[in-house]
Amino acid sequence: MIIRNVRILGGELADIQVSGGVIAAIIPAGPEAGPVSGGAGGDGDDLVVDGGGAIALPGLVDLHTHLREPGREDAETVQTGTQSAARGGYTAVHAMANTSPVADTAGVVEQVWRLGREFGHCDVHPVGAVTSGLAGKQLAELGAMADSAARVRVFSDDGKCVDDAVLMRRALEYVKAFDGVVAQHAQEPRLTEGAQMNEGVISGRLGLTGWPAVAEEAIIARDCLLAAHVGSRLHVCHVSTAGSVEIIRWAKSKGWNVTAEVTPHHLLLTDDLVEESPVGAYNPIYKVNPPLRTRADVEALRAALADGTIDIVATDHAPHPVEDKETEWSAAAMGMVGLETALSVVQEAMVETGLLDWAGIAQRMSVAPARIGRLAGQGQPLEVGAPANITLYDPAVRTEVNPTAFASKSRNTPYEGMTLPGRVVATFLRGRPTVLEGKLV
Repeated sequence: MIIRNVRILGGELADIQVSGGVIAAIIPAGPEAGPVSGGAGGDGDDLVVDGGGAIALPGLVDLHTHLREPGREDAETVQTGTQSAARGGYTAVHAMANTSPVADTAGVVEQVWRLGREFGHCDVHPVGAVTSGLAGKQLAELGAMADSAARVRVFSDDGKCVDDAVLMRRALEYVKAFDGVVAQHAQEPRLTEGAQMNEGVISGRLGLTGWPAVAEEAIIARDCLLAAHVGSRLHVCHVSTAGSVEIIRWAKSKGWNVTAEVTPHHLLLTDDLVEESPVGAYNPIYKVNPPLRTRADVEALRAALADGTIDIVATDHAPHPVEDKETEWSAAAMGMVGLETALSVVQEAMVETGLLDWAGIAQRMSVAPARIGRLAGQGQPLEVGAPANITLYDPAVRTEVNPTAFASKSRNTPYEGMTLPGRVVATFLRGRPTVLEGKLV
């Protein structure tokens, strides 16, 4: 296959030759770039794809995806979730453990892993639960999941916090044996009982129980200290406050093995949307865990992602069926879909503002998440000999978000009707196109 007229990380035009699933050659291209197209051409049966000057990025890697299968196939399945991922430019996702049954045994994680291999839209790496049944009482079968066919290296009770300090210490100690990482959902449960949105002036005005920033920050501080004490790897999920950024920055200054992620929606959206938005007040489309925070928090998160304090962008893709979101605020499920809009939102928040270039985007949405998840063959630079996991992205177009066009089963996006920059035009998984001209192959 030959991928013509692309700009690797936004650089000069080049052609990428792919053979046997790896990049065989990178050749400078001519100055003229044609429209995006796909079809047979070249020598013999070669596939020629003209990128039309699109940016070529290493295939995106998501460390935080909810695929819902097994148990909530009404919201998402491995098939539809990985189709959504491919549409968003992803070649690998980590599937969170809060399924039914919970992914807390070798059998369940292998089921999810095999479904990913069967559908083949992107690589699926199951995340194992830290505690049995996400109950926070005893450790799950961490070693068995690590030794399974799924080779689990990331463990999380995401959706629930491992709030027991002794249990968290034991988990951090246990995963050291196989170079695993505990990904913590930082939420002190006693401080967030009945919490509905960010605690502040707006929550008081709306009469909604506030979700204080300290509930996140206290757990992060404790877990950074625990990780340093036992010499293990800690990853902090969906950081949302300026205070959390400062704690993580402090931990990293000590040389501790702590990494962190931020979601696209926490880089763009603020808590005032709960009160005033194009769809009115109290709309549960903006209900998410952790909650949308203030403009000052958003600015701090952007700066932290730019300077490396926050290592990666992770979608926290959280699909829900219509009946779980289109209800009164207090009863609505928390979460937003995000795989198909992630790159556009990050472009809006980080590239359009001059905080990151495309090399920086590749580092935070491909290279670093693959490193944290210990993925071989993903997140590698686009160079000769590397696996041909490639995303082609046109940053010049602007498109109105239409959730009815999503590949995901669910439509709970906060961006409906918004005009966002950029479009994924093609995705290649080890040289095989999964998306061409923006459409699933």
